[in-house]
Parts: sequence; structure tokens; C-alpha cells
Amino acid sequence: MIIFALIKFIMVYLGGWLVLTVLASVSVFLLIKKYYRLELAILGATLLVGTALVLFGPSIVPKAFEYPVFLTTYGPSDGPALPFKSALEFLKKSSKMERVVNIGRDPNDIPPPIERNYSEKVKINLVTKEVISEVAPGVFLNYWTFNGTVPGPFLRVREGDTVELTLTNDISSVHPHNIDLHAVNGPGGGAVLTNVDPGETKTFTFQAINPGLYMYHCAHPNVATHDAHGMYGLILVEPKFGLPEVDKEFYVMQGEFYTVGDIGKTGLQIFDALKMLNAQPEYIVFNGKTSSLVGNMKAKAGERVRLFVGNGGVNLISSFHVIGEIFDTVYPEASIGGALFKNVQTTLVPAGGATITEFTLNVPGKYPLVDHALARIERGAWGVLEVSGKENPAIFSGILDTDGHVH
Repeated sequence: MIIFALIKFIMVYLGGWLVLTVLASVSVFLLIKKYYRLELAILGATLLVGTALVLFGPSIVPKAFEYPVFLTTYGPSDGPALPFKSALEFLKKSSKMERVVNIGRDPNDIPPPIERNYSEKVKINLVTKEVISEVAPGVFLNYWTFNGTVPGPFLRVREGDTVELTLTNDISSVHPHNIDLHAVNGPGGGAVLTNVDPGETKTFTFQAINPGLYMYHCAHPNVATHDAHGMYGLILVEPKFGLPEVDKEFYVMQGEFYTVGDIGKTGLQIFDALKMLNAQPEYIVFNGKTSSLVGNMKAKAGERVRLFVGNGGVNLISSFHVIGEIFDTVYPEASIGGALFKNVQTTLVPAGGATITEFTLNVPGKYPLVDHALARIERGAWGVLEVSGKENPAIFSGILDTDGHVH
């Protein structure tokens, strides 16, 4: 796809200018040659081409490879452009990049609740790595990740802990990266201390002062571009006395992917900056890819479940809902220590934010997880919580017809 985009750039964006310049120079060459010497004709055509390059070259040739080209933005960075050096580096490294069979983080992969009643120093090691994997069957993306999955690992510390975080940028990466943890009180959430080039490692420390569930992400310019490639995760700062006991905990993060090819277009897809600026993702998914939360979220009737839900963004607010369940407790925007919401049907998860929901499973069956902006289901924003166990007709039952079928 990158090679095709480069060809399109040359043919479409440079083609018109090149054709006009060639036609004009050929005309000048033939005209001078007809009445004067060949040397003068060559000199005249050369001067015309040189003048055109000086006058129009800066406005015709972009400083970086981007799709679309000549995209003007007004943020603090150079915008969502890929430097030519990085584009060429990707072409060189792409064949050697790791092919990840399943990019999606397992929703069950959560460290257990913290049982100690004292603060300590916690060491965390993360690796930023650029890999290639499927976002949908046959549709491949160049993901930028923490530890090779989307989202990155679920981090769990206790209020008052001192955290020593070491960030390494894998040597196979093309781009520099860093980490901004929303749980950090300090400039850039740690980003200013962790800018790492490929092959580089940096460490910083912070104290986890405020309990809550927080997003972390790459904040290297252009921040939206890094996050739209999958660089985000959640860190839980447990309160000193812990959270209420539950039977099951799951890790869910919504994210958006912006591709040049329309939804379902197969092959390796490159990033479309204009679609990102216009908030028009082709894929909206849970845990990195379509169907990532199908077949791996299981619980039993009677169990109490807690969902840690984040939204990597970069544009959309998630209207998170579990079809067939009511959240009896919601920690709004993942705040711990404030007022709790009770009996909530759908809760909002802002871009760059999170929520915690708790509920008890009364009846076995399949419970879809969705963003209740329902068209997004068609772009991949759905999963399934499978619940086994005994039926509970006092709470939910059907009426049997004469053939014994429920209706």
C-alpha cells in the first residue's frame, strides 16, 4: 500500500505539474532549435525547467510523505506526516517486522488485586514495538504497540506506591516513542522523560498519589497519529483499602483505526491522516481488532463481574453498554473516591478516559458488549460475555408454545 501511495503521489499530485513543465520545455526547445543552434535550444529548455523548479518546487514537493499530501494543520507539531526518512525506513524494515498472529490483548490478562496494606517501590518495564497484524480478516495494519499488543499491558499499583518505569524502544521500530501516564503528576505525564529512539531505553519514577483507573499512551508528536496506531493501555491505582471483591475482572479498550482503503479493503493498509482529522475511522474495535472479545470472556451465573473499560480514541466518545445487563455500580470516568452511579444502562467513556462498571450475572446466556452508537458495531465495536450456569426463571423466562419452543 505504501508503494502504491507513492506511485499515486507521483502520478496525481506531481503529474500535472510535470506534464506542463515537460510540454513547455519541449516547445521552447523546438522553437529555438528551428531558428537557432541546438546548443541554445538545450540551454533554453534547461533554464525553463530550472526556473519552474525554483518558483514552484517548494509549493509542489511536500517535506514529508503523507496521505493526503499538502495537508495543513495547526497543532504544536508538524502534523500527522511521516518523514520521507521514516517512509523509506519502513520500506526497508517492513519485511523483517514481527508478524503478530493476534494483536488483541486478552481481556482476562489482568494482575490480581493488591493484597498488601503498605506502599512499596514497583518496577514496570514496557517495550514499544512496531509490528504488523490483522485488524480484520485479510486487512493488515502497521500497529505501534506497548509490549506487542493493543491495548498494552494492564498496570496495577497501589495508592502511595513509588513506580519506577523503564521504557525501551525496540530496535526494529521505525519511529521514536514515549509514554504519558494519566496517573502521573508531572510534566507530560512522564513523556518528557521517556523520549526513546529505536534501540534506546529510559527510566523515570513517580508516586501514585491519586486512586483511579487511568489511560496511558504514547505522546510523541504527532500524538494523535501514535495513538491511532494502537499505543495505549490502562493503569489502575488501587485505593489503599482496595476495591470491593468481585469474582471476575475483564480488561476492555476501545480504539479507532484510520486506513486509506475503505472498510474491508484487504492487504496492508496505510494510515489516512485526513480521515483522522475528520473523525472518520474505518474500524472501531475493542482490544485492537474485530472479534477480539469473542470466545474469551466467560463467567458463571451468580458471579459478580467488574469491567475496566478504556477509550484510546482518538476522536470518539464511547457509549459503552452490555446488552441484557444493568450496571448496578459505575465509577464515572473511572473516578475512585467520588460518588458512584447506580443502576446505569449505558455509560460514557471519553476519548483518553475510562470507566469501571460492576454487575451481578443473574441469568446464563450471551451478553454482547457494544458501543451503543450502534452503527459502530458494523465497524467492529462489539464483543460477547458468555455466561454459563443454571437458569433463573424468577428473573428471566420465556413462554413455551405448543411445540415446546420459547417465544
